[in-house]
Amino acid sequence: MIENAIKGRKSNPETVFLIMTYTLASALSISPLEIYKMPVSLVKDLLSVHMTFETLKSEEMEKMQKEMERKSRSR
Repeated sequence: MIENAIKGRKSNPETVFLIMTYTLASALSISPLEIYKMPVSLVKDLLSVHMTFETLKSEEMEKMQKEMERKSRSR
């Protein structure tokens, strides 16, 4: 059930909210209880920011990996 939700498959709202809570609490290093106190709009905005940073980080890692592969081939 949780794995399906993480992979973007259809899931129930409780599971999705649990994953959102875990993700944001981990990213901000705060208690999940603090997430429950936040307005939904703030939770969504913070998740959006977190997702953007993670996407950029992933893209940067891919660039570095490709650069290292190119360097190792040219030796």
